[in-house]
Amino acid sequence: MPISADQIRNLHKYEIRILVALERLMRRYRWVPLDLIKKTLGLSESEIAYRLGRLIDMGMVRFDTVPYEGYALVFGGYDTLALISLTRKGVVSALGCPIGEGKESVVYEALGLGPVALKFHHVGQRSFQSVRVTREYMPDEGHCPWIFASRFSAEREYEALTRLHPKTSVPLPIAINRHVVVMEFIRGANLNRCRLEDPPGILDQILEEVRSAYRAEVIHADLSEYNVMIDEGRVYLIDWPQWVEVGHPNAEDLLARDLENITRYFQRKYQLEITVEEAIRRVTR
Repeated sequence: MPISADQIRNLHKYEIRILVALERLMRRYRWVPLDLIKKTLGLSESEIAYRLGRLIDMGMVRFDTVPYEGYALVFGGYDTLALISLTRKGVVSALGCPIGEGKESVVYEALGLGPVALKFHHVGQRSFQSVRVTREYMPDEGHCPWIFASRFSAEREYEALTRLHPKTSVPLPIAINRHVVVMEFIRGANLNRCRLEDPPGILDQILEEVRSAYRAEVIHADLSEYNVMIDEGRVYLIDWPQWVEVGHPNAEDLLARDLENITRYFQRKYQLEITVEEAIRRVTR
């Protein structure tokens, strides 16, 4: 369910308290029992039941009876908590429309001191196991609901942006709260949606930015035409939660895969004659 600024604005203080309590209790429980919510908040059962019903209707909380009756925060509720915190801190003053959506994230336009982008990391159930296996920031075992996996993903991306900006052309990181990264709003379009007037020049820019990140000992590890933006002829590299350090055991293979994706795209769409080997030499020289 899309985020509604009006819904968030009209939340009762008890409903916000329930969301906060569920967030905290889900560190120990996959499904939080009603008795525990009552004990934590000290509200009457009828009040809690009414407020939980409203939160369920708004797509912020889910109820299930398996393996026992309990409640869980879902992304609508987690998004809400992050937005409330960012608004109270003065980072965000207005929420706009969704401007992009991927397998594990959705991006909204918003207002802060100026236009900003809010990236909500949504590590979903279908991708969760592969994320746990392939990304080093995830715990190897133990209880880790998807909302907290999403927080780890956001923290990882924010770390990369902070480490790379401004030497590498990435969006300026502004703030982070839970699973939401606030960053500079780039008005351009993804590379796969552009018709380039100067393909060799854009490819040169991409390789130079990959080289800049490499010199900062960072490898994107998920680079493709979908993770490059072009704004008035300037290249930006985006979507960094999977990055690895140059010293990572699989660093060479991941860099080669990144550059193979990019060179193959330019070979296919613009018939440029460049090999992945040449791209690797240009990045690592």
